[in-house]
Amino acid sequence: MHFRHGPRAEGTPPPDARSLTATAAALAARLASITGSDRLGRPGRDIENPGSQNPDSQSPGNQNPGMEYPTDEPPGSDPDLLRELLATAPVGIALLDDQLRWHYLNPAFTTVTGLRRADLLGRAAAATPFAGAVATLRRVLADGRDREHVSGGPDGPDAPVPPGLRVRYRPLRNGGRTTGVIVAVLDDPDPAREQLRELDHARARLALLDAAAERIGTTLDIGTTCAELAAFTVPALADLAVVDVLPPEAEPARPGRAGAQRLHRAAVRAVPGLDAALAELARPGESVRHREGSAAARGLAGGVAVLTEPGPADACPAGTASLLVLPLSARGRLVGVLTLGRTAATPAFTPDEATLLGDLAARAATGIDNARSYTRSQGIALELQRALLSEPGNPHQNLALASRYLPSGSSSVVGGDWYETVRLPFGRTLLAMGDVMGHGVEAAVDMSHYRSALRDIATMDLPPHRILRQLDTVISADDTARPATCLLALADPGRARWTFSSAGHLPPALITPDHPTELLPVPTGPPLGTGFGGYEQSTHPLDPRQTLLLYTDGLVERRHEDIDTSLERLAALRLPATGDLDELLDAVLHSLAPPPAPAAEDDIALLAARPRAR
Repeated sequence: MHFRHGPRAEGTPPPDARSLTATAAALAARLASITGSDRLGRPGRDIENPGSQNPDSQSPGNQNPGMEYPTDEPPGSDPDLLRELLATAPVGIALLDDQLRWHYLNPAFTTVTGLRRADLLGRAAAATPFAGAVATLRRVLADGRDREHVSGGPDGPDAPVPPGLRVRYRPLRNGGRTTGVIVAVLDDPDPAREQLRELDHARARLALLDAAAERIGTTLDIGTTCAELAAFTVPALADLAVVDVLPPEAEPARPGRAGAQRLHRAAVRAVPGLDAALAELARPGESVRHREGSAAARGLAGGVAVLTEPGPADACPAGTASLLVLPLSARGRLVGVLTLGRTAATPAFTPDEATLLGDLAARAATGIDNARSYTRSQGIALELQRALLSEPGNPHQNLALASRYLPSGSSSVVGGDWYETVRLPFGRTLLAMGDVMGHGVEAAVDMSHYRSALRDIATMDLPPHRILRQLDTVISADDTARPATCLLALADPGRARWTFSSAGHLPPALITPDHPTELLPVPTGPPLGTGFGGYEQSTHPLDPRQTLLLYTDGLVERRHEDIDTSLERLAALRLPATGDLDELLDAVLHSLAPPPAPAAEDDIALLAARPRAR
């Protein structure tokens, strides 16, 4: 392998073609002559910074007393130029002194070996991953002859580099004596091995994305999805992860057109060493706006990944040495930004890692976008549901009512639960409790359809079982309508009786002072919208001391539990039958679905009615 030289000044002779290691030896020897006439330097000194080790020296031409500096050197002997050449060399090069302690390694060396500078610099080779090569290094010092091997070959499994790479050890001579060893790591030119490495890289990428698919986006909650993304990257892939997303109500922007949008801090995670510094960052739940010129702002504005070192405009904890900003884009729209950081104790992000993590960010962005869309649609449905269920109809003054509606758990997932009251002649009031199958906007719209149809049919002054029959006929004529359960309760204080009819709904509960809750038996017909009909009715005495409770299945049903067991839990309650009805509903919710109702898996609608004494 040879250096490829660009255009040269006119009249300068072309350089001699040498092998890379020969050139490295010449460069290293030149550095050795600059940093010391006897040795490469004291253990632990990094010769990337020669001339900076003795701040007390007085002479600008002799920064280190006792070291000889040539004069009238040609431009090619400039130590800064030699250091730059080594730093940009595409092949890994490192130097050890005659005690086999590491003094220098260029960036390519850390990349190809996967080792950190802190793993080597200033340490003896025997105490590093190169311990298996110590015998070879000593032979190079002893006889001054080059050694070369292919990793994973004759030197055995202790070779410090991945299999399939060539390592060359060459003596470093200065002043007629061997003062160290040059270590050069060269790529194996074998195409088959290169293909194997590419296959290994592809397998690693697929394994990473497969693991991400299992652990990121397990729910349709934005906060949970972002927290899963941060937990996946730290500490396995980064020391710091910050996820900022657009609020659900904000319209996603196309990549490169985000501008200075205000974002929502969704998740922050860091390794223990950075925990204390997290106080400098905005916390999850707060709004953030990235400063102009910061890596995050550039990534949002350009819609591309930004790999850089932290600058004054970047809001990141002290100790962060490498930043990788990845815009989160899904379906051609920008939904947020992922900022990853690493400390100086971890190798800086590489372009290959940026590509791999970009694939991960794209996969996660789809999950975040799905969660945003779901949250937005459910928010619309919830507002619609609350607007439609703001207040039931006005009953007669001889009947006191209280109602309550709660979405499932503490989320905004809305279903088709509904209730209604219709005022009828002769002091009667019709109470209805229903549950449209399914969730979302469609269920809420169907719920509104059921309530409107019930009001119209109830004005015909039919008995409850005939109202259900007419309602079933109307709904079944609409092919797009969803089936629903429904329970009707006709309060007739003048005759002191309740009349019930059910379309697949759970039985009503009757609350009597100093007695357990009673579940009233009601003949159950098929759900509305099926067109089967066949509804019956039953009656029960109306006692002014008793309270009737209508409810939906979200109050009692639990996953993997028989419905009879759930109803027995309700029947075992001793609830306050006197006092304010709102307090009664609070007691019911506290007993069966404590806030924020983590066990409830469906919406909860409640309607309580109590006759008023004349």
